[in-house]
Amino acid sequence: MFTYEQIQSLNDLEFEVYNYIVKNSDKILEMTIRELAQETHVSTTVILRFCKKVGCNGYSEFKVKLKLAQLNDVERISETELKPVLDYLQKMNKEEKSRQLYEAASLICQAQKVIFIGAGSSGIMAKYGARCFNSMGKLTYCIDDPFYPIPDEIYEGAVIVALSVSGEIPQLINRVNKFKNSNATIITITNSQDNTIAKMADLSLFYHVPVENFDSFQFEIIDVTTQIPVVYLIEELGRQVYKLIHE
Repeated sequence: MFTYEQIQSLNDLEFEVYNYIVKNSDKILEMTIRELAQETHVSTTVILRFCKKVGCNGYSEFKVKLKLAQLNDVERISETELKPVLDYLQKMNKEEKSRQLYEAASLICQAQKVIFIGAGSSGIMAKYGARCFNSMGKLTYCIDDPFYPIPDEIYEGAVIVALSVSGEIPQLINRVNKFKNSNATIITITNSQDNTIAKMADLSLFYHVPVENFDSFQFEIIDVTTQIPVVYLIEELGRQVYKLIHE
């Protein structure tokens, strides 16, 4: 909302007002000019001067413009960051997606045991999946460390739900290979159907959202791809499992 030139024109007292507004923009909309003056320890004259420097005729006009700026920010976020997620959720209503979810839920209900596995953010989702399924009445375990040593016979007769954004984590691929050799049924939840663990799966569930990677201070690439579709799939699977258990 504030331009470089506007910020540069502020004096020290006006900067106090600016800093408070930036940190408390939601509060400002409910505050009178006297309340803002009290909070920033300046006079109402300073606030009016601040408003004029940022292109407003008065405090009331400033609050209107602030509100409009906040609405524009929300609209921009909704259109750019949330659009792929909203598109995916709309596609989930299609018959093919519903059939795949029902098939996955049926496999889970018939299994002796269910094990979620993932690493990193997918490991967190694996924990959530196990908690969700246990709440629905299906005994479920979680492995959030692909290196964790577990005897192969544990996997016999199990349904493994493997979570991964890329589907190309070497340790997870090795685990899935061991699961298959132990006669486990593999369900994968990945960001696409064209990856290694999805191709190894008995049933592959996938979502399509833009992959987001950030460079960390340690010069490592960090995957920050949204997990909203994964949460939806886990919860919808859990609901389907609950219905099948109580039929």
